[in-house]
Formats: sequence, structure tokens, C-alpha cells
Amino acid sequence: MTQSPPGSLTVVLVHGAWADGSSWRHVIARLQARGLPVVAVQNPTTSLTDNVAAARLVLDAIEGPVVLSGHSWGGTVITEAGNDPRVKALVYVAAFAPDAGPSTGDQVAAYPAPPGLGGVADDGTGHLRMSVESWIGNVAQDLPEADARVLAAVQPPLASRPSATR
Repeated sequence: MTQSPPGSLTVVLVHGAWADGSSWRHVIARLQARGLPVVAVQNPTTSLTDNVAAARLVLDAIEGPVVLSGHSWGGTVITEAGNDPRVKALVYVAAFAPDAGPSTGDQVAAYPAPPGLGGVADDGTGHLRMSVESWIGNVAQDLPEADARVLAAVQPPLASRPSATR
């Protein structure tokens, strides 16, 4: 079990699509430098149900209050997982924040497709991957190219079946 120091919160970070927990590495280091306990969820990116289950596994291992933060698709995950009584706050970082009813797919479809989706292709197994070039140019364009290439290399595939999104 992870315990927060008295009077503090544990920060739980949930990554978005085509990313893994290492995408939070700079945030994790800053939070740890301030003495805050922090855990990054490793979403399987296979479905919303699976991602919420991964977040709940992390939450179940924590004693004490939690701040749950999600980036991009991780916002949808924290919306679902955030009804745990230990969760004191939800933080959306450039994230989807769906209301009850509309799905993330509905939110995406309501606007023109972002440029990064032009670099996404089915890998032949029913999973979607983003090209390295799209990662560098559309997702991690504010990072040094070497960092962007590392993040592109560790990206998990995103399930393309309809049950993958809410």
C-alpha cells in the first residue's frame, strides 16, 4: 500500500492514448521533489473498461486521499474512475472531460480531426499506432526530438474495435 504523509495527498497520473506512464516523467520528478507521493497508471489502452480497471487497481493500493489527474484520453478514464471516495480532486490536463451521456468519440467527432490523427494507421492486428513523424510533429512538438522519439518508441497500440471508447 502507498501511504500519503499526514496531511498530504497521493497524486495518481493517468496517461492518454499512444502514451504510457513515462510521458509523466517530468511531472513525477517535480512532484517527488516537493515530497508528494505519486503513481503513474499504466493503461493497457485496450478499452475504457480495461483502463478504468487499471486506474482502480492503483487507487485500491493507496491509503489516504488522492488527486487523480488525466491527460488526453486519460481524462475520460479519470471521469469514470474518479468516483472513488478517496479521490478528492480530478485534474484534467489537456484532457477529455465527458459529461454523462456523450462519449469521447462524440466529443472527437464534433470537431475537425486534429493533425496527429493523420499519422495513425491500423497495424494489421486491429490496433492503431501513430507514426514516429506524427508523434514528433503533432504530439511532442515542444520536446527535444530525441525525447519525442523515445515517447514514440514506447507508445502502446490503441485498440481500434468499437468497444475501445465510450
